[in-house]
Amino acid sequence: MSKEYVLKEVEFWDGAMASSQALRQAEVDIMAAYPITPSTPIIQNYADYLSNGYVDGEYIRTESEHAAMSACVAASAAGARVTTATSSQGFALMIEVLYQASGMRLPVVLNVANRALAAPLNVNGDHSDLYLGRDAGWINLCTFNQQEVYDMTLMSFKIGEHKNVRLPVMVHQDGFICSHTAQNVAPLQDDVARKFVGDFEAVDSLLDFARPVTYGAQTEEDWHFEHKAKQHKAIMDSINVIEDTFEEFEKLTGRKYNAVESYMMEDAEIAIVALGTTIESSIEAARQLREEGIKVGIVAPRVFRPFPYDKIADALKNVKAIGILDRSSPGGALGMLFNEVTAAIYTNDTKPVINNYIYGLGGRDTTIADLKQIAKEIQANADAGKLTTPVQQFSGLRGPKLSFFDMESSK
Repeated sequence: MSKEYVLKEVEFWDGAMASSQALRQAEVDIMAAYPITPSTPIIQNYADYLSNGYVDGEYIRTESEHAAMSACVAASAAGARVTTATSSQGFALMIEVLYQASGMRLPVVLNVANRALAAPLNVNGDHSDLYLGRDAGWINLCTFNQQEVYDMTLMSFKIGEHKNVRLPVMVHQDGFICSHTAQNVAPLQDDVARKFVGDFEAVDSLLDFARPVTYGAQTEEDWHFEHKAKQHKAIMDSINVIEDTFEEFEKLTGRKYNAVESYMMEDAEIAIVALGTTIESSIEAARQLREEGIKVGIVAPRVFRPFPYDKIADALKNVKAIGILDRSSPGGALGMLFNEVTAAIYTNDTKPVINNYIYGLGGRDTTIADLKQIAKEIQANADAGKLTTPVQQFSGLRGPKLSFFDMESSK
């Protein structure tokens, strides 16, 4: 029996502490991990809880992130509640096994402290790893601050392990900006958190010798298509369980979450769409701009997979112009979030002017002033009823301003 961990009504935690405390309260059976900045404190904190008797689970220090996720897959298939954490290059090394976990319908929980991918080497935060794993078949939950890291980590177990879901879940937080900076967090007491998460119920355990099962079967052209279609349906249908879990959590804590978060959108004429800690800065920029007469609102996908196309389209149906912010190098294309949000908006009868901003790569600071400038450019598009700037721009870049996909110059 593990010792009780005494928590204050309000704690001052960084994102790493928030996620590791939620993992402790979820009473995971196995954490298999390999350290990498900036996710290392999540793993280190959990190892401290174990060594000090606050958890009864096992911690497996593996030789790589590939091995860590492989161990998670094996432990989950054997019937354990399993978790790990990683970032950046470590996440990239896990990619092969991420598809194994989702294809086998194993509810592993992965905390990702989002960080840039090399080269050049960079340990700071952007969304390169988040975008890299977006199609790996995992549910993806996005957090904007430390409180949300704690809340989403607790809820991820309840979501992924639900009998109608049985899928792995990633919880994303911005590396360093969230993982290593502290804010007030209101945690649940251990007994309340345990009751909310519930007991783990194994499904098709490899160790149930009375009912033998097979994992990792080979299907080829005969059945691979059908398996993937069924898996896709499970991911898309999981939105119902996600929203039910959000509602249950709101009743318990008073904290309300939505698949798509909207701020000041009731009368907004223009909108910024973004992810991560940028949301809090964008809200402050929007407040200041409204005092100047610019009616800007903020839209942020909370659930990144399954991507809530219908809710995104609904949130943006009344605006004249939209700026979609991508914190990842697009690699010769328009930004990924831009493409997905634009596809969602295409189903609307209204057709707002839309452009794409690449920003904050490698941890580059994005200020309130930067966001206000972006909003003013979006407003100029709204006023003109067309793009007055190139469809894609790099915001906050040193040196001469660079822009790409200039529709006017390409004619």
